[in-house]
Amino acid sequence: MSQAQAAPVNGAVPNQLWITLAVMLATIMQALDTTIANVALPHMQGSVGASQDQISWVLTSYIVAAAICMPLTGFLCARLGRKRVFVWSVIGFTLASMLCGAAQDLNQLILFRLLQGVFGASLVPLSQSVLLDSYPAEKHGSAMAMWGVGVMVGPILGPTLGGWLTEYYNWRWVFYINLPFGILAWYGISRYVKETTLDNSRRFDLLGFALLSLAIGALQMMLDRGESQNWFSSPEIVVEALLAVGAMYLFVSHILTSKKPYIDPAMFKDRNFSVGLVFIFFVGISLLATMALLPPYLQNLMGYPVIDVGLVMAPRGLGTMAAMMLVGRLGQRVDARKVIFVGCVLMCLSLHMMTQFGPDVIQADIILTGVIQGLGLGLIFVPLTTVAFTTLPGHYRTDASSLFSLLRNIGSSIGISVVVSYLTEHTQANHAHFADFIQTGNLALQQLTDQGVLSTETTEGLAQINQQVTRQALNMAYLQDFRLMMWLTVVAVPLLFLLKAPKRQAAAQALAPAAAME
Repeated sequence: MSQAQAAPVNGAVPNQLWITLAVMLATIMQALDTTIANVALPHMQGSVGASQDQISWVLTSYIVAAAICMPLTGFLCARLGRKRVFVWSVIGFTLASMLCGAAQDLNQLILFRLLQGVFGASLVPLSQSVLLDSYPAEKHGSAMAMWGVGVMVGPILGPTLGGWLTEYYNWRWVFYINLPFGILAWYGISRYVKETTLDNSRRFDLLGFALLSLAIGALQMMLDRGESQNWFSSPEIVVEALLAVGAMYLFVSHILTSKKPYIDPAMFKDRNFSVGLVFIFFVGISLLATMALLPPYLQNLMGYPVIDVGLVMAPRGLGTMAAMMLVGRLGQRVDARKVIFVGCVLMCLSLHMMTQFGPDVIQADIILTGVIQGLGLGLIFVPLTTVAFTTLPGHYRTDASSLFSLLRNIGSSIGISVVVSYLTEHTQANHAHFADFIQTGNLALQQLTDQGVLSTETTEGLAQINQQVTRQALNMAYLQDFRLMMWLTVVAVPLLFLLKAPKRQAAAQALAPAAAME
């Protein structure tokens, strides 16, 4: 059953500026919180008296709660109304942020972060859905460009803002910063966004929700705790992997046989949307995996303080914003698949340049690769989002937006886990390989010992040599990680041949602003 339109067909939505500002603020607020708390973890750990393993639950609880609740967005909007769900999500997320900042012990902090994830899960998909329905079809490219700025730049600027707030104020301000964003977003949404009519015929598929929640929760737990538990040598990780695979198999079987499934499998018949889900999964890997690698690389190998790390990485966000504004202006004049291809080329180029980094790499090279990668991400994300939803019927939009965001987040989680594990494994392998060259017959080593720079006769001298070997092994492991991500980007490129470029007239009809949801 389709709902009342949230906007006139001609796209003449009053107060578009306020609607855009409100949904952008909601998007940025949620996107920032995916990374802003990371740099403050050591300060939180000391403040609440937690161990390294315990404090990681501050991140895990948020990620797991958001992942489980995100697919619930479509049902809640159908039964309660999209505007009502949006407003209460903003209010709940803002209040949970304040509670996180005021937490006095670890248990409170984890509980409030979990609430943050529950309320924040729907912010990004609802922002996308509302913005699409607030603009006419010919302006959807520009609308997605503005929305994409918040989604892509938020995680990039998170470490910079988080480091600055932690350094000059207090880790609690990492959460308090959400208050002004939340108030403005609440005002704009509650006053200017139109409510959709309710669909009381839609029933809640409890079994489908439980199976999908179990699958996503087990997968996230496995990814977040795998490295600390030594992966599949730990019974916990094995159990979580079996739960994730088993629950997902049962979930897929259920939605294919149920009369009113939790997620309608009919939406996957749209080829562009299905291919877009796979593509955004790879984008998620590239976006946050690089963000997870660069800060420790700059701090541990280059000796950068946390503030300088944020400043060096900030231009990446500027590149993303510039690319998104460019794509918004191009609109339908350029084939989106060509724009995505250019973005993939820039991503591969930047990652290839990063494989040439050494311990003495200069700031200009780091900033240059960041800007190029930011440009590439911006050229990929906006046209991919537009193409994925262009041919999809409007009544699937909210559910589809939730799945789109979920696949991006799962890709990010898997990417971070893979590159961190890959880094640890290759650091050890490289160290063992390099150590084979540390022998008396090595001419370079002999020359350094003759000059008195190094010594193989004392404990201090051997420790110094081992430190240098470890440094080089770690540097090589980072470069191998960058090369891995480059090849993952290359693997995603053939997916472009599966995307269809819809005719403009068909696209305009399919994307006509009708906030219809089943």
